[in-house]
Amino acid sequence: MTVRKEWLILLLSVTLGITPSSRRVVSANNDVTLYTAYTKIAVPPGESIDYSVDLINKSEKIQTIDLDVSGIPYKWDHSLKSGGWVINELSVLPGEKKSFTLRVEIPFKVNRGNYNFKIVAADTISLPLTVRVTEKGSYETAFSADQPNMKGNSNSTFNYRAKLNNRTAEKQLYAITAEYPRGWNVSFKVSGKQVTSVELEPNSSKDVYIEIKPPSQVDAGTYEIPVHATSKSTSADIKLEAVISGTFDVDLTTPTGLLSTKITAGDEKVIELLVKNTGTSPLNDVKLTASKPANWNVEFDTTKIDVIQPRERATVMATLKADKKAIPGDYVVGFNAQTPEASSKASFRVSVRTSMLWGWIGVGVIAVALGSVFILFRKYGRR
Repeated sequence: MTVRKEWLILLLSVTLGITPSSRRVVSANNDVTLYTAYTKIAVPPGESIDYSVDLINKSEKIQTIDLDVSGIPYKWDHSLKSGGWVINELSVLPGEKKSFTLRVEIPFKVNRGNYNFKIVAADTISLPLTVRVTEKGSYETAFSADQPNMKGNSNSTFNYRAKLNNRTAEKQLYAITAEYPRGWNVSFKVSGKQVTSVELEPNSSKDVYIEIKPPSQVDAGTYEIPVHATSKSTSADIKLEAVISGTFDVDLTTPTGLLSTKITAGDEKVIELLVKNTGTSPLNDVKLTASKPANWNVEFDTTKIDVIQPRERATVMATLKADKKAIPGDYVVGFNAQTPEASSKASFRVSVRTSMLWGWIGVGVIAVALGSVFILFRKYGRR
């Protein structure tokens, strides 16, 4: 280059306000390389991806490179940053590299599949990237339970763990409510504290622990408890099931509740017994037995009841016969109603009285004695 041409270039640069130090260098393909370790990533809808990318300068000159993202899907937000700044070009010293970050935000409403785009440097160098969206997404709230169906008896407490996920772009305040039968109790806990509402940031989730207590006298069966998470703009529901196996309980008594009676030695007494099913499950094969004093006898009109439904009762007649030689006093007779699952015992206090025959015999003995004394007095009294 001649001296005259150099002066012309210098004059033109000064005139246009361009200095040699601000001149952009466009590299050849083999001088600059883009690199990232993760070129294909699988994520769910609503996820954000941060790619760490290196711009490598393999030349012996400073390279100032334009950066852009090409082919990014519609409504996918993205940004290029380095050193905390949003950028669209980088300068790299010879033989060195400069790192920058590409942040890609996948929307909630997106179809499942592979999405391809690329980072472009200097319009000629590209770094292809693929994002595989693992499921079809939507702009909504998700509410799910790890185990929505549980089984127990009426004395059980059912504990469920649910996950509430805000898949919208706004902060949401959800009211948590449930529908349940009268007499049941349902409460909600988050982070160990009882709550009635949950606040969630966009694309965030929290565990909601749901405690359900049935009433003690609930019938056996399957009960469905719908739980709702509702905000001003979105809502979600889950259905929990509590399977009640029921309780087994039996009560043996009399129609009046009186557990005592009187009997004469050698006589019989008919006692009416009530066998009540006070549980929530049917009682099958209820057997009746008795424990009694020696030489006494107890007979039932039936020794087995096939089935007693919950809150129903059966009547059994027991015939009690006292020992004819039983001396007066109180005796205990025990009646038992038993199934493999439950049993009940009623202890009867039986007061034994002396037979009227012996009473009349005593009166006769006394009368004979008095008559003998009277006769002796008449015969020998005058002498």
